[in-house]
Amino acid sequence: MTETNCTKCGGTEFAEGTDYTAIRPLDKKFTTGSIKIYTFCLKCGEVASIRIENPGKFRK
Repeated sequence: MTETNCTKCGGTEFAEGTDYTAIRPLDKKFTTGSIKIYTFCLKCGEVASIRIENPGKFRK
C-alpha cells in the first residue's frame, strides 16, 4: 500500500488480513468464489480497503 494516513486516527501503519469467507457471484451458487482481503490501520483498526483476491472469477 502506498504511503497514506488513516482517515480515523491519522495512523500510518497498515496490515492486511482475511476472514477466509468467500464472496461468490450471485448467479453461480456452487462456485468457490474468492476471499476478501482487508487493509486496516494498526493503530485503531479502521478498515482502509476491502478487495477481492481473484476478481476474474466474476467474469461471465
